This record gives sequence, structure tokens and C-alpha cells, in this order.
Amino acid sequence: MSEQQTGRLYGVGLGPGDPSLMTVRAVEVITEADVIAYHSARHGRSIARSIAERYLRPDHIEERLVYPVTTESTDHPGGYRGALEEFYADAAARLAAHLDAGRTVAVLAEGDPLFYGSYMHMHKRLADRYPTEVVPGVTSVSAAAARLGTPLVEGEEVLTVLPGTLPEEELTARLATADAAAVMKLGRTFPTVRRALERSGRLADARYVERATMDAERTAPLAEVDPESVPYFSMAVLPSRVDAPRGGSGAGEVVVVGLGPAGPLWLTPEARAELAAAEDLVGYTTYLDRVPVRPGQRRHASDNKVEAVRAEFALDLARRGRRVAVVSSGDPGVFAMATAVLEAACEDPYREVPVRIVPGMTAAHAAAARSGAPLGHDYAVISLSDRLKPWEVIAERLRAAAAADLVLALYNPGSRSRVWQVGKARELLLEHRAPDTPVVLGRDIGGPGERVRIVRLADLDPAEVDMRTILLVGSSQTRTSRRGDGTQVVWTPRRYPEA
Repeated sequence: MSEQQTGRLYGVGLGPGDPSLMTVRAVEVITEADVIAYHSARHGRSIARSIAERYLRPDHIEERLVYPVTTESTDHPGGYRGALEEFYADAAARLAAHLDAGRTVAVLAEGDPLFYGSYMHMHKRLADRYPTEVVPGVTSVSAAAARLGTPLVEGEEVLTVLPGTLPEEELTARLATADAAAVMKLGRTFPTVRRALERSGRLADARYVERATMDAERTAPLAEVDPESVPYFSMAVLPSRVDAPRGGSGAGEVVVVGLGPAGPLWLTPEARAELAAAEDLVGYTTYLDRVPVRPGQRRHASDNKVEAVRAEFALDLARRGRRVAVVSSGDPGVFAMATAVLEAACEDPYREVPVRIVPGMTAAHAAAARSGAPLGHDYAVISLSDRLKPWEVIAERLRAAAAADLVLALYNPGSRSRVWQVGKARELLLEHRAPDTPVVLGRDIGGPGERVRIVRLADLDPAEVDMRTILLVGSSQTRTSRRGDGTQVVWTPRRYPEA
């Protein structure tokens, strides 16, 4: 005698609310199912059931899965999560009983079953035990965009979907960097979401959509919405930036943005946000090429040796009401563009132009992290370039820092026109440092040509150093070690020996 066949489980996406937006497959599954299951709050009303109501039969077995809590507190010993876990386990057991009896079970879900939907909790508990099919549905995000009648994302833009329950700081950071975004689960989180949009500079662009495709649908600029009127079934939408006006306030400014040592993985959220919001990008061609092209932005590339000209050009644009981002490798305040911009901005006719500096990961810190922790104690940062200061000044500072037993981060060690500085620096340092002092050579950190080597100070070869290399020279306390996985690390202890 063969074993009884189990029933089939369906997760049925119903779309955003209008029954006419249900798919043909969703209707087929509902009309043919033996059991119709749906979630509801304790008041008993189910939006999912109301959407599908016209397709329910009198002989359908209905399983109402009533949440023990929604947003209120609970005296369950496991708290809110414990109460829900117990509910999901009980609900899954009830559906399993029908499936074991050979009945087909359709679990109704607003929107799409696997997009912030309640069905997924049943799916995770049952899909490995019973034949299962998920019927996708139109999401509330798609419905909201359709009702707003504006593109959500275009070209290479990225859509970010966020729950409004995230902490305000996290929401602010993510909204600031987003091309386009949808923030769901508003209701009581609306004041937090609104503050995050305002802090990220995106409030003016934000649209509000409530109960998209339902009878009580409402759309409005989000800034005009009364927080007391916002239900759970609503969302904030930041539409596509393509073709959207940039700036618009007439108040220009210059923001000097640190890109970090390499590509997008090294960008801070603040830097991403400023680059996205700028009307004009100004910078050295190599660095400007790191920034994604955005429709509507103007890009002004120039040679690396015209920093003062670049700074004045950016300030002139800002005087004309443009929002300008000046890009700089690493941190803009470390041998980079922030100084050039501020020097010009402190003179007429630019004194009234607002200037802000957005920090970035420095080359020294990036190379230190790749090699271990050589900057774990006091250290000095010195540029070996004598293009803007005499070599005698550099030599004096090298001797002083070496005599003080500081770890050294040496920027701009060499180029095609400067070939002897590294060798001379090595000679000066060996007057105060042992020959086996560790030196980290970090080249193109974070880039495709990344290479990190650790050599003895006596073995430092100037021929292996170029403009894309940074040198980290250890102190008398800096140590190296080869670990069990074969990697060599270098670190400087935080505790310095007493005299």
C-alpha cells in the first residue's frame, strides 16, 4: 500500500491592494486550493483576504493566522520575538496538518510573498518538507512608483529599499548615498524617517505614497505630510535622480571630498552623498575617473600640477551658484586639495563662498592596515617631495623625527623626475635607526596593482619606489612576525619601555 501523498504549499502574492492587479496564476491557485490561509491582527480583519475575497469559495477551508502582538508590548517570557516565534511555529504546525492530510494550502500575501512578507516565515518552516510554489506579486514599491508617475530607477542607478524601523543614523547614511530609495514600514516610524531625509539633504525630493492602488490611496510631497495621519501601509519614495534638477537653491558651495586611496570600497557614506549631490565635479583626471558618471553632472578634469588653478575654478563656479565637489585622493587635508582650496577661499573675491571638507581614508592608514599595525604608537607624516619645500627642510625634519624614535609615514617618495630622495632619506634614517628596522612599501593600496612588502631599512631599494608608493618606517620598537598562515605582519607596540 503506497503512502498518502502530501498536499502542496503555495505562497500567493496578491499585489499591492487592487484585486485587478493580481496575476492570472494567483487567481488559478486560489480558486483551486483546498485551504486558504491568511494573517491578521487580533481585530480579525485581513487585507490579504479582502483582496482575494471575490475568488473564495464557500467550501474553502479558511485558516486565519492571528498575530498575538503587532507593535504593542507583551508579557511573553521571550518578549516580542519570543511571542512571534511561538506564533510562527504554531501556524506552521496548523498548515502542516492540512498538508499531511493531502490538502493544497494557499497562503495569501500582500505584495510579493518573499518581499517583507509574512508568508516567508511559513516558507522557511515548511518548504523543505512539502512541495512548494511561490507565486510572485506586484510589490508595493512598484505600485507606488506607478502612482507617482515618475521613473524609480534609470540607466545604471541603484534602488535602495529600507525598512523605516532602522536607527535614524543608519537611515540618514543610506539615504544620503542612495540614487533612488523606498522606505517602507512607516506608521509610527514616520518622524524618524522624515528627520533622516532632512539630515541627508533629500527631504525636498521625497514623495509620500499611502495605500497605493487601494480606495484610500494618497500621494503628496513627504515634507507636507502630517505625521499623525501616517498609517503602516505607506512609504517614502526618492525617485530617480536622472533629469531631476540639481541644486536649485542658488546658494553655491565647494565641498572638498576625500576619495580614499582607491576605488568605491574606500569611500565613506558622507563622501558618496556629496559626490551624488554635486552639480559640478572638479579634480585631477585620474581621481575624477574614480567617480561614477551621473546624468546632469558636469565634470571638469585637469592636470595634477595645477592645484591653485583648480581651486579658483571651483570657487568661481560656486560664486555663480553651483554646488561643486572637488575630488582628492586619500584625505583632502593630507598633502592634498583642501589646502589649495582654503588658501584661495581666504582671499578676495572668494571669502564669502562656503567651503566644507569631507575626510577620506589616508594612504598611510590603508597601507598600515594591509601590513598589520605599524602605526600603533606615535608617528610622524612627512612628504619627501621637494617641489614645494627645500630638501634641507625635509632632511631636518627626517632627522628630528628619527631622533625622537617616531614611526614615519613618508608620502611622495619618488617620481620620474625625483629619483634620489629615497636613497638620501634612507641614509639619514640609518644614522638613528638599526639596519633591520622594518619598512613597509605599500603600492596602489586597494587598486588592481596593489603590492605590500616588508623590507629592512638597510635593504630599501629606491628603484622599487614610485609616486604610487607610500613608505612606513618603523621605530626602534616596531616588530615583525610570520604567523601560522604564512603571512608576515608588522606592528608597533602601544606600550613604550620606560627609560
